[in-house]
Parts: sequence; structure tokens; C-alpha cells
Amino acid sequence: MLKVSGLVKYFPTPDGVAHAIRGVDFEIGEGEFYTLIGPSGCGKTTTLRCIAGLERPNEGEISIDGTVVEKPEDDVHSPAHKRDIGMVFQSYAIWPHLNVFQNVAYPLQVNKPRPPKSEIEERVKESLQLVDMAELSSRSATKLSGGQQQRVALARALVRRPKLLLLDEPLSNLDAQLREQMRFELEDMVSRAGLTTLYVTHDQSEALALSNRIALMSEGLIVQDGPPREVYAAPRNEFVASFLGAANFLTGEVEQVKNGIGLVRLDSQAGMLELSLPSGIGLGDRAKIVIRPEDIDLHKDPPDKAANLVGGEMTRVVFEGAQSECFIKVHEHELRVRLHQADAPKVGEQVWLKINSERCVVFAS
Repeated sequence: MLKVSGLVKYFPTPDGVAHAIRGVDFEIGEGEFYTLIGPSGCGKTTTLRCIAGLERPNEGEISIDGTVVEKPEDDVHSPAHKRDIGMVFQSYAIWPHLNVFQNVAYPLQVNKPRPPKSEIEERVKESLQLVDMAELSSRSATKLSGGQQQRVALARALVRRPKLLLLDEPLSNLDAQLREQMRFELEDMVSRAGLTTLYVTHDQSEALALSNRIALMSEGLIVQDGPPREVYAAPRNEFVASFLGAANFLTGEVEQVKNGIGLVRLDSQAGMLELSLPSGIGLGDRAKIVIRPEDIDLHKDPPDKAANLVGGEMTRVVFEGAQSECFIKVHEHELRVRLHQADAPKVGEQVWLKINSERCVVFAS
């Protein structure tokens, strides 16, 4: 449904040019929910604005449902209103002088050719029902909550029955509780509409919960994309591991290798770990080990004959409601472990950490 190839966008500066996008490639299948995620300034919103026709890229090609809408090399540029898209911005841009029905109907009323009045009414009602706002169609826009404004903005994007829905951080203006509620409702609404969706966010929880696939961007490039579980469990590099969720990083040297299994002596006499090594890392090489906090088992007493066991001292416990984030000092390392809040040891206690070697990811250091 959407294909982006070799997309480049730069802006002039006093010193030359600044690249916002450096060559982005991805495809989204029909009905798929695809998310661009990354830190501020990584190029995700600029990418979305190029797809929407709000920015003109310097190089590359964009096609929607097989139709090329952007190709600077051939001077192809389809304006935003001629692209078969719906878009919801970070600012919902609800018109305060119009009621809910009028806000949603506006894109059809200014469309050329304009649909008949009966068709406009039918499509507006259909969109409002999809976002559970049908009973509030006559309410003034000034009397809507943040969540209701978000629904109206989504209904307005859906009323044109677009082939592609673009969402630019649509939940960022909501409070934490409402944002979590709307996250699940948004997933349900988009699924019921059967829309192909491109979502932009810096919130990792939204990306992991909503998406069929995610693409993590850094400095104008996509550094890894794939299903959320795959990207989270098997990050390609340290940036992906640290941005997408919490991670512990350990370093050491490979002392033994047998059948792809390496024995890594951790720095600062923290202990030894037996791990599967990727190709390219062998005897005597330096290794960086990534392990998620939830993949470490904490024991108050040392288990018998356990491999991949390190000891340390509890230095800090952060209560987070259902769970606690525990910080354990292992020589010069500090490891994070997530536990049920009732199981967390006290600060100052000696504990033992069993590291799940199957969940570790190893990079060359």
C-alpha cells in the first residue's frame, strides 16, 4: 500500500545543508500498522510529512497503492489534498466554532467534486460511530475533553475513506491514564476500519503495543525494523537495545570457545558467563553483552550448581506499583532487575543473579 525508496530530505543552513533523512526505505502492506519510532530529531516526522505531501523530498520515490506521488528526479509531486490519505496531527486542529458533526464533515464539504448532502451525512455518521462519538455529533468543539477531541480528529481523517492513515504522535497531548486507554481504543478503531496505518511516536510503549512492525530511526536512517517482539528481543546494536526498553550492558573477553558456545570473563572480576556467540566473535575478542532486566532471576540465597551466576549488593529499589526496579552492584557494574514488588529484597542485602544466557544478545565490543 505504501512504498518509500531512497528518501532524502535536507534543509539549507549557513554552513551548507542539514540532512533530516539520509536514504529511507520501507514498505507497508495493506491493512498493516507500521510505526516509525526514535528520539527527537531522528527524521521520523519529516518522513511522515514527505509521505503526506507537506514536505517535498530532495531525492527518492513515494508510491501509494501503486501510484507514484513523489519523485523529485522526474518532477513528480502530487499535492497533499490529491493523495488518498487521512492524517491526525499531534495538535488535533479541531475548529472551535464548529460542532462535532461539522468538524468531521469539513473535508467532504471542501472536496471537489463535493459529495451530495445525503452522502456526507451518511459518511460522517459512519465515521462517528466508528470512534464511538455518534451521540455527541451536535456537541460544541469547545466542550470536548482531550480524548474526545482525539476521536473527532480521527473521525475527520477516516471520513474520506482513505487508503492510508498517517498518525503523528496523536496521543502525546493526553495525560498518562487517558493515553493508555486511548492506545487500546485506537488499535481497535483502526483494526475495525481495516486501514493501512503509518504511526509516528517517540513512546516505546505505544510502538510495541500497537504495531505489526516497527522501524527504529536514528540520524535520518532506519537502523532496524521488524515485528516488535523480534526487535525488542534481538536488537542489532547497542542503540536499539538501549532505546527500545531498559537494558543491562556487560563487557568482557572471550576465554574459551567450543561449538559456538563461548566462556566470557566479565570485566572488573564480575564473574564468568557461558553464552552463544555470533559469527565474527571468537577466542580473545572483546564482547558486549545485553540482557533485559526481566531476563535476570534474583535469588536471596545462592542456588546450587547454577551456571551464569553472579553475586552483588542491593543498592536501590524503585517502587513502581505492581513491580519494583531493583539496582544491584556487581563489582563495578550496576545491573537492573524487575521483580514483583512483594519479592524485592531490602537495600544492603547480598543477592545472587542468575542470568538467562538464551536471552542475552552479544555484540563485538
